[in-house]
This record gives sequence, structure tokens and C-alpha cells, in this order.
Amino acid sequence: MSTGLTAKTGVEYFGTVGVAMVTPFTESGDIDIAAGRELAAYLVDKGLDSLVLAGTTGESPTTTAAEKLELLKAVREEVGDRAKLIAGVGTNNTRTSVELAEAAASAGADGLLVVTPYYSKPSQEGLLAHFGAIAAATEVPICLYDIPGRSGIPIESDTMRRLSELPTILAVKDAKGDLVAATSLIKETGLAWYSGDDPLNLVWLALGGSGFISVIGHAAPTALRELYTSFEEGDLVRAREINAKLSPLVAAQGRLGGVSLAKAALRLQGINVGDPRLPIMAPNEQELEALREDMKKAGVL
Repeated sequence: MSTGLTAKTGVEYFGTVGVAMVTPFTESGDIDIAAGRELAAYLVDKGLDSLVLAGTTGESPTTTAAEKLELLKAVREEVGDRAKLIAGVGTNNTRTSVELAEAAASAGADGLLVVTPYYSKPSQEGLLAHFGAIAAATEVPICLYDIPGRSGIPIESDTMRRLSELPTILAVKDAKGDLVAATSLIKETGLAWYSGDDPLNLVWLALGGSGFISVIGHAAPTALRELYTSFEEGDLVRAREINAKLSPLVAAQGRLGGVSLAKAALRLQGINVGDPRLPIMAPNEQELEALREDMKKAGVL
């Protein structure tokens, strides 16, 4: 196993290699619980030990609270304790987020993913109050989701330090990519630190990160597990080889976006989880053909 500066606090709640799982829909656009069960079981069978439900890639902005909870309960019943289930409960309304957190806790979530409030752009004091209210609502461990590209604001370093003092805030999903700041925060806070941006998966491990909450892991779950294991066993050459081979999937995600990439890639592999809900669009024929070529290059098709 690797030694040295490694964020491991919280791994028992959030796992090591996971995906922000898509929410399957039927042809009519309704949630497809049966397909959700099948997909969850498939991903866990392929080596993932964590599934984030109702995250961005799970189309949280366009699914109802009832749909989110129905899928969570079904996936819990399907995979049992074979994987950690993390429920996305973050919104830009603190009261709504608290209610979702309480409901997800009752539905059996192992952890909660709480994104920075988007659009409204609160102050850092507002972030402390928002996250603090959610953390106080249940005893379920929380993973903060720092993604200023979508939320409009970062969780600043001092705010992160103060939030780490709350007993149930145990992890961060980092899609900000401030490597210098995070290196200090991993050491100072003891928070588990997860790559929330697939291009930086191997980089985060090198800095002491705990694992991945991936999108491309839908198409390459076995390879992503092997990447993590190779690094942990000290086989850096193999880890680099796998990371490089997966780079066409990262490029495809950059073109298509996470939801469209994940659902289309699964369909090309014979796993139908439906199309995204508007305003997200499925790839057109030209985009789909380019994705097919990228998947072949990555060795997943």
C-alpha cells in the first residue's frame, strides 16, 4: 500500500472508486427504477465501491425529490452493503436541502453529497450557515462538493477549514482543481479528498487524495478500479498507462458533457438507460460516431 500523506478519514463512508451514477429514464421520460437497479448492480460487479445518486450526472436539477428517494431505496435494496450509497441533497435553498438530507438519511444513505449553492452566489458566511444547517439536520456523513464552474463561487480555503471542524463533514469532492490549496487542506483538515474531475484522477492520488467520483467510470469501471489499485500498490507505470488509455473518454466528456457522455457510452455498450431530460440533449449521429471511436481507443468498446 502507498504511504505518506494520504487522506483516508471518511473513506469508510464514501468508498474509494465510484461514479456519479446516471438516472435511467424510459422512452416516455419517466424514471426507470428497474434499469437503475440493473445499472447499479453492474457497476458494483465491475469493481466500484461507491455510487453517488442524484448528483449532477444523475440529473438532480430535473428530477423530483420523490424520484430521487425512490431510486435510492431501490438501489439500496439491490446492492445491499456491497457499495456505499451517497445521496445528492444539495440545492440553492437551504430549507429544501435540509429536507432532502433528512429524507435521504431515512432512506438508508451512507453519506450525503452537498454541492455549493448555485446561482444565488452567497457569501462565504452564507456557505458556512448553509452547510452547517444541513450538517446539523442528520448524523449522516457529508461530502462537500466544490465546483465553482457550475455554482459560480468557490468554497474558499478558510471556509473549508472551518467546515472541517463540524463532526459530520468528512470529505470533499473537488471539481475546482486548485492543487496548491488542496495540498495544504488535505494535510490540515483530515478530510477525505475525492477527484470530481476525471482529467485529474491520477493527479489527485499523487497529492494524497482518497479516490474518485467519476463520470467516465460508467464506461470504464474495471479500468478505473485498476488505476486506483495500481497506484496504491506502487505500480506507477501501470497507473500512468491506464490513465493515458482512458484519455479519449475524458476528451469525449469535454465535448458532450457528463450526462450525455455517460448515457450514450452505456448504450453503445448495450446498457440502455434512456436519454437525458431537457435541457440536456443526447448526442447526434456525428457526435455518437466520434464517441464510438473514442471508446474503441480507450479499449471499452
